Amino acid sequence: MKVERPHRPGDVTAGLPADRAAAIRLAALRLFAAQGYRATTMADIGAAVGIRGPSLYKHVSGKQVLLAEIMLGTMDTLLAMHAEAVDGVTDVTERLRRAAEAHVRYHARHRLEAFVGNREIGSLDQPDRVLRRRSAYERGFRELIERGVAEGVFTVRSARLASYSILDMGMGVSNWFHDSGEFSVDQLAYQYGDLALRIVGR
Repeated sequence: MKVERPHRPGDVTAGLPADRAAAIRLAALRLFAAQGYRATTMADIGAAVGIRGPSLYKHVSGKQVLLAEIMLGTMDTLLAMHAEAVDGVTDVTERLRRAAEAHVRYHARHRLEAFVGNREIGSLDQPDRVLRRRSAYERGFRELIERGVAEGVFTVRSARLASYSILDMGMGVSNWFHDSGEFSVDQLAYQYGDLALRIVGR
């Protein structure tokens, strides 16, 4: 899903963590979201964390590494949240609901990661590692839907299209959700869980 409306993260330097590596990644994330990967320079990232010129390369070899770390971190977190959400749950309907809720919670709480992940996949020199994780993540939803169809509790013509619909729906939350809005993250996640089950005919 392509996201066209850019996020505006505000002051890139605000609230950076004390850990230097984490601060560099967060500054890069904010800059990539605000002005795009290609328009962001290592000098921009260094300025955001107060490191000049060559000194920045003592901490990171280049912005391509930072982009890969951000995207891989996003997918690893999503995969871990999915596994945790369904762990110990046997009912396929409840498993799909929990997986959808976890998906929405991530995209509500990590809007910049979602935005950069969607927009900048083409900027990766070696996107395969990220794409493999994306495929595995989608497959987790698709297999739940296929199991529900086999058990006679879900009714869909295409489990793949249903999984794409649920994923795209949740990803869209990152475009508009705000903590000060009408719903809390948990309220939003529960309602999206309902919508996910409607998509599969439950």
